[in-house]
Amino acid sequence: MHQLPCHGAAAELGPIRTVSSADPTVPLRPRAERRVFRGWRALWWGRQGCGAGCGLAAGLGWEGKRPGAGSDALHARRKREQHCPPRDSCRWLGTVRLRRRHGMVLWVEVGAWTYHYSDQGDYTWEQARNYCQTFFTDLVAIQNKQEIEYLNKSLPYHARYYWIGIRKLGGIWTWVGTRKALTKEAENWALGEPNNRRSNQDCVEIYIQRPQQSGKWNDEPCNRKKKALCYRASCQPFPCSQRGECVETIGSYRCECYPGFHGPECAEVVQCAKLEPKGVRMNCSHPYGDFSYNSTCEFGCQEGFERRGAGMLQCLPSQEWSANIPTCTAIICPVLSAPEQGELNCSHLHGDFAFGSTCAFSCQTGFALVGPESRECTATGKWTGDAPRCEAVFCPVLRAPDQGEMHCSHLHGNFTFGSTCAFSCQKGFALMGPESRECTATGTWTGDTPHCEAIACPVLRAPDQGDLNCSHLHGDFTFGSTCAFSCHKGFVLMGPESRECTVMGTWNEDTPHCEAITCPVLSAPEQGELNCSHLHGDFTFGSTCAFSCHKGFVLMGPESRECTATGTWTEDTSRCEAVACPVLHAPDQGELNCSHLHGNFTFGSTCAFSCQMGFVLMGPKSRECTATGTWTGDATRCEAISCPELRAPDQGELNCSHLHGNFTFGSTCAFSCQKGFALMGPQSRECTAAGTWTGDTPQCKAIACPVLSAPEQGERNCSHLHGDFTFGSMCTFSCQTGFALMGSDSRECTATGKWTGDAPRCEAIKCSALTIPKMGQAACSHLHGDFAFGSTCAFSCHKGFVLMGPESRECTATGTWTGGPTHCKAISCPVLAPARRGQLSCSHVHGNFTYNSTCTFSCEEGFVRMGAEMLQCEATGNWTREPPVCAEDGAFLKQVLAYSSGSALAVAGVVLSGGLIALLAKRLSDREEKRKLLKPTSDLGAPGTFTNAAYDANL
Repeated sequence: MHQLPCHGAAAELGPIRTVSSADPTVPLRPRAERRVFRGWRALWWGRQGCGAGCGLAAGLGWEGKRPGAGSDALHARRKREQHCPPRDSCRWLGTVRLRRRHGMVLWVEVGAWTYHYSDQGDYTWEQARNYCQTFFTDLVAIQNKQEIEYLNKSLPYHARYYWIGIRKLGGIWTWVGTRKALTKEAENWALGEPNNRRSNQDCVEIYIQRPQQSGKWNDEPCNRKKKALCYRASCQPFPCSQRGECVETIGSYRCECYPGFHGPECAEVVQCAKLEPKGVRMNCSHPYGDFSYNSTCEFGCQEGFERRGAGMLQCLPSQEWSANIPTCTAIICPVLSAPEQGELNCSHLHGDFAFGSTCAFSCQTGFALVGPESRECTATGKWTGDAPRCEAVFCPVLRAPDQGEMHCSHLHGNFTFGSTCAFSCQKGFALMGPESRECTATGTWTGDTPHCEAIACPVLRAPDQGDLNCSHLHGDFTFGSTCAFSCHKGFVLMGPESRECTVMGTWNEDTPHCEAITCPVLSAPEQGELNCSHLHGDFTFGSTCAFSCHKGFVLMGPESRECTATGTWTEDTSRCEAVACPVLHAPDQGELNCSHLHGNFTFGSTCAFSCQMGFVLMGPKSRECTATGTWTGDATRCEAISCPELRAPDQGELNCSHLHGNFTFGSTCAFSCQKGFALMGPQSRECTAAGTWTGDTPQCKAIACPVLSAPEQGERNCSHLHGDFTFGSMCTFSCQTGFALMGSDSRECTATGKWTGDAPRCEAIKCSALTIPKMGQAACSHLHGDFAFGSTCAFSCHKGFVLMGPESRECTATGTWTGGPTHCKAISCPVLAPARRGQLSCSHVHGNFTYNSTCTFSCEEGFVRMGAEMLQCEATGNWTREPPVCAEDGAFLKQVLAYSSGSALAVAGVVLSGGLIALLAKRLSDREEKRKLLKPTSDLGAPGTFTNAAYDANL
């Protein structure tokens, strides 16, 4: 990664003077030195071409001892030991911090805005930004055309060019560092760009050192890899004393101070004039120094005084206070005045009617003070107590006398000192006492209390046969008394009903009296006689008259009558009438025919009876009214002809209406059946005039439901109350072993002829689905559905594998499989070991030394393999060949010649021709691959030895 320092107005900053050769960051300029310093790097800046003494030794001063292996950071003090000419002078730009990560520098902080680009690799746009944000500030943000010219001139050419910090966000080209939209004025696109080819070019590259349109921009897909062009801001981490905004400039920065601060680094604070109030409490806070910017002073007054002016002053950026210093003045209370009929006397400490003033109150003669005698002005601006007043002395309240009036005049209030009251009586009354009274200064009235008495009239008496009832308003028989007169029952008042005592002491009207009430004169009835008695005069109240009739007549009315108090006779007028018999009526469903001599149904009347069709006469056909007022014979009636009594059908009901009696002519009976039954026959029958019923006898039969059958693999059990598969029938269902009932376990035939629930079915009980064992296969047969009761599955394994577990499993009635899980296990071969003086290398497909395992044999240097190089485990559990052995070079032939039937054979004196040796050698060569390990029962030798191929005729 390269670092490009920014250039300033006075002098261009020089290259990095020292850097670790292993560090990825190298200076941009080509003539920089590189020195290795124990895995560390020290960076400091200077003008290239500076004289001797501006190097590492002269410019860097250690604190204490020089850094050792445990040092983690290097702090260089600012040095200016060497002085060069002004344009070539060495300049230390501040403290250089070095940190170590695995012996290399992680980052370098310098006091200038610098550009950086990646030197080691290319990145996608996201990777490039992450790289820049990790080691620097961000992808570069182009500020002006001069910056583009500088970068194009200073950066090296790269075929893939450089990523910069612009990206399309929400369809808008945006500076990612500030998230501000790219303005039209700041655009620097190459000709025909941006073209958004294939609609995925959302990131921006800059052409550096390009033959055409160098320094221009082009939109590119973000996943392409290019160099990362980064910058490190000079405004970090906390410049401008945190009292201003750091504004980046190329090669430097400037501070725009916040209000209240000034100076190059905004370190100086605006000062305001020192505050020195008099007679006012002050409490100040100074965040940046006494009486400086943002200092605040709060002001208060003593109790009883109030502030005039602002309660708080603040030092403003203009070096002025936000307001003038306030003052304290005594709190004013409302001005008091003397009460009416009283006086006021005040003393003032801090001004008229101000805090601390006291006022005393008093009243004139004849008045009393109501309220406090003195009041004081408090610190709240209010007076103590309520406002007092002077009230006139009170006398007791006077009342007008009964039946009289009172008229008063009040100078200072009702019934107070100086009030006078005059008294008078109403008409009919006389005043007893003084005519007026006055309220004195002592609170009492002159004179005694007066009253009014009513004027009296003569006493009255009740009239003969009468009563007197008087009401007296003001005393017995006095003015206003009224007396009412009344007469006893049967008498009437002659004269005024009441009299009243007047204001003159006399009664109005004349004296009344009582006379007996008269009734109309009575006469004897026709065919009768009258006999009367009189108490108070003929036919007056209390007279009584008795009546009687000649033989053969009966008195109709009262036997006697009396003259009442209302002037009327008791009862109605009496008369004599012929004897009557009870009125006869035609019998129900019959007719009556009568003849009358002396009036309807009287002595001598006769009546004949008859019945309508369907009825029969019961009693005499005629009757006569006798002299005793009774009829001959008994009462006759017409009875309806009867039909046989009907009964309700079984499981049914009978509802009859009878016009003339139970089950008689005209009776109708309706038939109905209970729920679940249907009526067979007429719904109603009627009793005829012949005494028989219409229609035949009906009956109720149970409603039938469709015949149910047992479900497959199940059973049905039914009970019938009213017949097979009829209303009330109940059928229960069950399934055979291994099957489960799906649906209702019982159904009932309803009154609608339908069964409750849906038709059930028996489904085979399910077992969990079996999986085919790895390296095996399964063959299943299903009687009642996949993996259901009765299903059987047979298992087998591929060549080279043996079945572990049952060969077949069956799904039981409980929903479980017989036996345990099966699997296929690779067939094992005998474990092989490396030959003596040899090595063994095996690969196992299905497990150590199992089917398809292969083992390769080799021998140490100086030994040769005798036998096959590679063996494979077969499906039979045997290896394809016998394991080989390792023998020394040239010794094998001797072993062959010396070996026979497992024992050594002396060869001394035996001479073999060259032809025999050649023959043996050929046989050994032809049969080398056919050697096998000896079986434990072999006669050729002990296990682990090889057969003699030269003499083994079986090979």
